[in-house]
This record gives sequence, C-alpha cells and structure tokens, in this order.
Amino acid sequence: MNLSEACLRRPIATMLFWISAVVAGFICWTNLPISALPQYDTPIIQVTASLPGASPDNLATSVVTPLEKQFSSIPGLLTTSSTSMQGQAWITLEFDASRSIDAAAADVQAALFRAARQLPAEMRTPPSYSKVNPADAPILLVALSSPTLSFAELNAFSDNLIVPALSTISGVAQVQVSGQKRYAVRIQADPARLAAVDLTLDEVATALQGANSGTPIGQLDNSRQMLTVQMNGDLMKAADFASVAVASRQGRTVRLADVASVADSIENVQNMSDVNGRPSILLSVRRQPGANTVAVVDAIRALLPRLQAQLPGSVVVQTLSDRSISIRNAIHDVNLTMVLTVGLVVLVILLFLRRAAATFIPSLSVPISLFATFGLMFALDQSLDNISLLGLTIAVGLVVDDAIVVLEAIISHIERGMAPAEAAAAGAREVGFTVMSISVSLVAVFIPIFFMPGVVGRLFHEFAIVVSIAILVSAAVSLTLIPMLVPMLMKPESLHRPVPAWSRFFERAFDRTLAAYTRALDVALAHRASVLLVGVATFAVTAGLYVTAPKGFFPQEDIGQVVANVDTPQDMSYAGRLAVMQHLEKTVLADPNVAGVATKVDHDTTQLTIDLKDRGQRPPLPAVLSQLRQETSDLPSIQVFFSPVQNLRVGGRSSKSTYQYTLQAVSANALDQWADKLMNALKASDVLVGVTSDYEKNGLEAQISVDRDKAAQFDVDMATVRAALFAAFGSRQVSTIRAPEDSYQVILEVADSARRDESDILGLEVRSGAGKRVPLSAFATVTRGNGVIAVNHQAQLPAVTLSFDLAPGRSLSDAAAAIHAAEAQLNLPATVFGAFSGQAALFQQSQTAQLWLILAAVAVIYVILGMLYESWVHPLTILLGIPSAAVGALLALRIAGMELSFIAMIGILLLIGIVKKNAIMMIDYAISARRDEGLGAVDAIRQACQQRFRPIMMTTMCALMGVLPIALGLGAGAELRQPLGVAIVGGLLLSQLVTLFVTPVLYLLFDRGQARPVPSLAVPQEA
Repeated sequence: MNLSEACLRRPIATMLFWISAVVAGFICWTNLPISALPQYDTPIIQVTASLPGASPDNLATSVVTPLEKQFSSIPGLLTTSSTSMQGQAWITLEFDASRSIDAAAADVQAALFRAARQLPAEMRTPPSYSKVNPADAPILLVALSSPTLSFAELNAFSDNLIVPALSTISGVAQVQVSGQKRYAVRIQADPARLAAVDLTLDEVATALQGANSGTPIGQLDNSRQMLTVQMNGDLMKAADFASVAVASRQGRTVRLADVASVADSIENVQNMSDVNGRPSILLSVRRQPGANTVAVVDAIRALLPRLQAQLPGSVVVQTLSDRSISIRNAIHDVNLTMVLTVGLVVLVILLFLRRAAATFIPSLSVPISLFATFGLMFALDQSLDNISLLGLTIAVGLVVDDAIVVLEAIISHIERGMAPAEAAAAGAREVGFTVMSISVSLVAVFIPIFFMPGVVGRLFHEFAIVVSIAILVSAAVSLTLIPMLVPMLMKPESLHRPVPAWSRFFERAFDRTLAAYTRALDVALAHRASVLLVGVATFAVTAGLYVTAPKGFFPQEDIGQVVANVDTPQDMSYAGRLAVMQHLEKTVLADPNVAGVATKVDHDTTQLTIDLKDRGQRPPLPAVLSQLRQETSDLPSIQVFFSPVQNLRVGGRSSKSTYQYTLQAVSANALDQWADKLMNALKASDVLVGVTSDYEKNGLEAQISVDRDKAAQFDVDMATVRAALFAAFGSRQVSTIRAPEDSYQVILEVADSARRDESDILGLEVRSGAGKRVPLSAFATVTRGNGVIAVNHQAQLPAVTLSFDLAPGRSLSDAAAAIHAAEAQLNLPATVFGAFSGQAALFQQSQTAQLWLILAAVAVIYVILGMLYESWVHPLTILLGIPSAAVGALLALRIAGMELSFIAMIGILLLIGIVKKNAIMMIDYAISARRDEGLGAVDAIRQACQQRFRPIMMTTMCALMGVLPIALGLGAGAELRQPLGVAIVGGLLLSQLVTLFVTPVLYLLFDRGQARPVPSLAVPQEA
C-alpha cells in the first residue's frame, strides 16, 4: 500500500492533518518578520578618532596608521578603509560573514586598548567604535524644530532626551546629529587688546582653567559630625566668565571682558541643517548590520509620541526618509500580485478542466501549499521580503502542476468507466513516480544556490528555500489530498453533464490545436535531422546572446529617496557652501516630483536628502534624476551627484555616486597622478555619468616656515608656537562647564577679524623663556599653497576611489569595459592597481558564479534523473531542451531593454526546472507505453506527446500566469522582480514551441543506443 492509498483509506486523518497545517501556517504568516531583502549584511564596524586642529596628514600618520596595524591582526577581517580629514578620522572594518558582529566588536575594543599608548597625548577623547555601515543610508530621519526655543535649548532636548531614548532601541546602531547646536561659551580674544595689557592667549587659557577648576575639595570630620566641603562661584554662563580676572597690571585687575568678547554660543558654528527650508536639528537613525528595518522603524514610531509628550508644546517632531514605507508598499503590492496570480492560475485550470468541481480540487493545492510553506518559513527563521515573496509568487504557478498531473490521470480512468475511488488509487499510482521526478528534479535546480558563498548566496538562499519548500509541499498535497478529494467531490455522471458554451468553444479550439500539433509532430518525426539542426542552432544562439548581453548585478530600485552630494571647490568657505546649499534647496523643492528635502552642511559635507512623491504622481526614477541634474547645473564650479537610495548596499565605503572603482599604490604621489588621469578619461566616456573621486588635495593651506635658529635666539620653543597657534585658530577647549544636566565646553579663539587670511598669523604673539612677548613675524614666514583635504587608505595603502553612475541604457559590463579600456589607453603602470569596490565588485564576482551556477544545476539534475530512471541516456534527452529556454529568456530581456542581472539569471535557472518538467512527462509516458503496451519507440513517443499535450499546456499556462504579473512590472519594487518575470515568460513561450518537437526527436535518437529493456519505474500495485 502506497501513501496515496493510505490517505484514501483514512480521509479524516488526511483532512485534519492539512487543516492543521493551514491553520498553523496562517498563524506563522502573521508573525513572519517583514524586510526589504534577506539578511545579507557582512559585519561592519566604524571607528572614529578625533584630534582637533590636526591636519589630515598628521592624523593619518599619528592616529590612523597605528590603529590600522593593530586591526590587521583581528581574525576574519576582510577589508580596512580609512579617511582622515581636518581634526577627525574614520576607519571602516568589514568582516567575514561568519563572524559575529559582537565578537568582532570585542576584538576591535581590545585593539583600541592596545593602541592607546601609541596615540598622541593631545587626544582628549580616545577613539570610539560603532556597529554601523557608514555607506548605508539612514532608515529614518527625525527633525526637531521650534519657533520659540533657541537652538541651544532645542539641542538640549535632543541630546538629553531624544538621542538617548532612540539609541536604546534594539537594532539601532547610531543616531547621528546634524545641525547640532550644543551650548558653549565662546571667547574671542582681541590680539591688540591682549598686547596692550601684555598678555598672550596661552596665559588667558591658563587663567580660565584656574578660575573654573573642578577638582574635589574634601570633607571635615569630628566626633559627632561629618561635613562635605563645597565652594561657590561655579561659572555657568558667558556673563560669569566675562568677569573672571585673567591678570593684574599695575594694581589694576584685567578681566576677560577687557581683552575678549564673551558670548553664549554653540560648540560648532560651522554646522547647519534644514528641513524644507526650516532650520532644524536632524537626527539620522542608522541600523546595525543585520537588523530588521521595519521592526526598528516601528519601535521608533511607537516611542516618538511618548517623547513628544515630554517636550514643550512649541517643539515640532517630524519624520522623513522612512525606508520602511517602501518596504511595506513593496510587500503589499507583491501580496496583491500573488492574489492576482492565484486568480489567473485558477482561471487557466477552469479553462482546461471546464467543471467547477474539477477546478476546485487542484486549486486547493495553492493556498494549502502556500500556508504550509509559511509555517516552514517561520520554523526556518525566514522573513517576508522581496526575494522570498518573489519565490512564493512564482511558486503559485508551479504548485498546481503536480495536482493537475494527478487529477488528469484520475479523470482519464473515470472516463474509461472506473469508479472514482479506484480511479483515484490507480491514477495516483500511475503518475506517482512522475510527480516525484518532477518535484525532486525541480528542487535540484536550487541545490547549487544553497551552497553559494558570500553576499550573493545569502541573498538568494531564501529564494531557493521558499520555492523548494512550496514544491515539495505541493507534491505531498497532490499525492495525499487530491486522490482523497476526487471520490468525495467528483461523480462519474458529473463528467457527462453539459458544459457552458464558453467551455465548448475553448475545447474545440484546444482540439484544433492538438490536431495541428499532431500533424506538425509527424512532420518533425519524419525530418529528424532538420529538427536536430534547429536544436543545435539554439546552442549557438544561446552562446551568442549570452556573450553580447549587457550584464549587471541587481536592478536599480525606486524606493522614492535620493541622496545628492554637492561637490564644491575644495577651498570654498563654509559660508560659501551654505549659500550654495540654500540655492540648491530652493531649486530642488520647486521640482514638482519632490515631496521634501533635508539638507546638511558642516565642515566636510554638503548634502541633500530628497524624498520623492509617490510613484503614481511622478515619472520613473531615471527621468526624475535627469530632470534634477538639469535643474541644478546652473552654478559654475558646482557639481551635484544624485544617487538613489538602495536597499542593497554592499561594502562599507561611502561615495558620491553609486558604483566604485578603487586605485591603490605604494607611492601616494604616483597614485595621485594616475588617479587624476584616469578620472579625466572616464569623464569623457559616454558610458559613465557622475564621475568623481575622493581625491581631495587641492585645498588651500597657510604653510608656516619657522626659522628655528631665530626662534632659539628669542628663547621660543616649538611647543609654545604650536600651543599658541592651536589656541588662536583651533577652537581650543580651555575649560568645562559642569551643569547638573550635562557638561559644556568653553572655547577660546582669536576674534573673527584676526583670522581672515594668512597675514593674521604673523601678528600672533608668544611668550619667550625670558618672559617677553615675541610676534611670530620675528622668526617665521607664511606662504599660501595647495593643501590636503583628505587622506584615504585601503588595506593600509594609499587609495583613491573613483565613483560613477551609469548613463541611460548602459550596464555594469559596459562600465567595466570602459574602465579597462581607459587604463589600457593610459598605459597604467603595474605599480598602480585598481579593483571594483562595493556593488560593482559583487557584480564581477557574480559573472563567474552565473555560469558555474547553471552548469552545477544541470549536473545535479542529471545525477538525480539518472538515479531515478536508472539510465545514462534519458536524463540527456530531458536536459537537451534547456538551450531553447535560455534563448527565449535572453531574447525577451533584449527586447525589453533589460540587462542580464543576477535576478534574471535566477529566472533562467528556474526555467531549467520548468522546461525539463515537460520532457519528463513525455519521456515517462513513452517508457511506460513501451513497457506496458509493447509499443515501438516512434509510436510510444508519439502517443506520449498526444496524451501529455494537455497537461503540458495546462501546467505551462499556469506557470506563465504565475509570472505574467511579475513580468508586467506591477506594483512598488517591481523593477527588482521584473527581469526574472520577463526571462521566464520569454523562455516559456519559445521553449514550448521547441521542446515539444525537439524532445521526441532526441528520444528516438538516443533510443537507438538502448540495448537493454527499460526498468519498471512505477510503484507496483498490491495484489
């Protein structure tokens, strides 16, 4: 007794089992996490080091290099990249996916501890790290503004309430504050007034430190009491500091206000952010690698009302750039697509089976298979995302195949006069092996994906798991539930009832199609050489189309968010960049496709974050970007690089454009020279747009040359000179205000009027060892020259990263060819070497993986079919129809103007499983006909083609309807799914025409070499 017969004898147990599976699956479905993509992130940690006043070169050599050497010994570290700018440096560490990010963070902390003694003593705060990918866009922006509160007051609420609360949410890696207006007392000394009272900046700093000391005092004890000793006079505001005595001259007290202006100010005056033209404090919430975006945003939105209740009524809290919205919209639209697909598939079944009862039975396999799959997804810790739902949508057209095959076999027995129960057992027994062969071989297609390493493997493991589960569950439903339902719902007399007129019309059309196919099949069998020639031609056409196809990795998504980085002249002042940003903000806000804009301008960043209107209210993303580029090209020497935010972001290096190519060399001078030449060559290419680099060595700097002999004659050492310069121009913190709620800085610098250009430097005075004031002009000169704005490293070597976007109609394969051609034309020396970074590097890796993936899938299918059929030949007969499917897929992609992305290649891989299913049904029937009826090879395969034509057309139409909504690009996030749908539709349409004729001819060709009888494959019937 086989499984089907056991279920026929125990119908209640069978129904209870599947009802339980559906209920459990429904519960699991409501609890599955929602995300944009499967968890693909590699562990990335960013280390931040700060040394105020230090030059980029100084930071790179004294801070970054010692840290990089310590990090290099951490196990599992893949790449290290760093950027050093004025006063601050960032080091990004990317680890192997097998490493836990928490364990990697512990190793980073240990390395920072080991490196502490090698770092400069002037570093007031040690380097810190955060578990965040700096290249990934924030998942949410939170803006704070108020028409009545000062920015310092508003910032206090941000620092003390909002940021700490958001940082504690699980999955939040960092809350970055832009436009921060943290309170500080700012002291601007007047050099002329200092000279008048014989004071230097260093002496003012020393006086302030002494006047606002926070050292402990102690306590008093006696036999009965203890008293803590406190001292009044803590300085809290600018007015308190203004009255501080900094010196005494001729019996007269010199107060700070006599030599400087003292004001309640903010720490960083070169820091501004706006939201839709309104000055605001902008909080950028970044997630930890691997954290679920939707879950984190939901937690933030649940917390914000409680935080709003603790704020003054005038504070407006606004959210922007919510990346969870696009994810929810995509998931919602995919669900609708799935419902539409189910409807189309059921309609196809109704057309072929013509009766409601016959349609209902296989249609049940769709919801049962889907809900059972949801339950297993929950058990396997999967999520509902674009990739898994894509697999489920495609599975809708596949899960009915087995049920259709089983039902067709049962109905054929009923039509021959057998009782429904006996027909159910006989039909299930007849096609049981066929169903298992189809299902197991279809799952075998995905076996290579299960073993794919790296980011590509992690992206598509979930797809393979979901489709495989759905297929195996559908096979179980077909062999257990379908045979049991036939005797319950179908009676022999129902097959003879009149059918509707539309059904009779369809049946006549189908009969004419079958007759035409039979005539064409007879012609093909009579001219086998010509048919084989067509089959061979498909191999050549497939190879040619593959080689010439434009290739990419991942389609560009439209999630309605764009980041615009503004490239200004490297010597432009903060005030100049702020004016540029205000102009661009007005221009972008006036664009009819833009819903909102958040801007950020600080010491090293000029950036806009743009929220676009809903997809239905604007043109496609490429047209929007083209229009924005035209609108913002009116300012001379200003370039704006628009980069759409993507859910897939690979690597930890951020750039102004989407794709990256990194040049490295041991010699920094040679690297700078060749990087500039290559960038100019790429800018002239018609393949790339938005070409830029992180090479920033054309800024201006005031170079001070000290005559050490003269300085020695004046008894002035270099430490005194550097301290004086730092106090004047380095925004030096000279004291700390210790308020009950927080601590704030007291900043000393020279007045703005004394820091306009390099000539002001020489007027600065220092105290000599003999106690005299000596101007710098007595022993130093200042010249203006080019200066370094940023120093970049990768793997401890100097690096320059060129970033670019693709021109309309161009692919990553075109970009790779253009870059290699430019290098060859420039004759780039071997000492300067380059490689793609980020997503472009993943594209190159996927090109090798694609071919191996297809070959491995074919090899696995051959092995499994060979084992099932106990034959070397029949698997070849089945698999040789694959090239026709690939031809159709590649032609469809070419006609649709789509590149051969990895998503499209997964579609071709799935085609292999679908196409060989048709061949299995024909070959399996022919084998049975020869064994059971003693037919010759020609008669057996001809009869097989006629008898299996209906289920082949039916299952193919179901598969076609399953992917048609995907191919049409319906709904949010469709650009991600559409290439797969187009590839499958094109492959099915062409392969159906070819395999129905090529497979029978191949069967007859290989049959000549069959010397031994074909083994019995069907499950034997009990006596």
